[in-house]
Amino acid sequence: MANKGGAVVRAAEMEKMSVEQLKMVKEQSDLELNLLQDSLNNIRTATNRLEMASTALHDLSLRPQGKKMLVPLTASLYVPGTLDDADKVLVDVGTGYFVEKTMIEGKDYCQRKINLLKSNYDQLVEVASKKKVIADEAGIVLQAKLKQLASSS
Repeated sequence: MANKGGAVVRAAEMEKMSVEQLKMVKEQSDLELNLLQDSLNNIRTATNRLEMASTALHDLSLRPQGKKMLVPLTASLYVPGTLDDADKVLVDVGTGYFVEKTMIEGKDYCQRKINLLKSNYDQLVEVASKKKVIADEAGIVLQAKLKQLASSS
């Protein structure tokens, strides 16, 4: 209910703006919305990567010591290796730093990061939806003003 009241106030304020001001509000809102969409996509990608890492940790914990396997060096380059100790893993904590953790700590790290990213994602979705409402309102008011100007000339 409070959002509806805010939208009415915002629309009333937009009615008082010039066509140029409305265009600027619309462009700014669209730009911010695009940046938020990019951030949402990046968060979604990071979450998927962490979920895959968590699954890989689970699969790794089920393999016996001494098991021969292919170890990924890059997305397309694998080298043969042998599983030494499945209870110790290296966790990438960012900017090229790795920390040795137990399997349980590694899984916990992934889960905490996933939860944090999902929380950030939900907050960004809320902000993006508000920005979209503002952009849509500015577009509607702008169209009405342009139509009014066209009919009066």
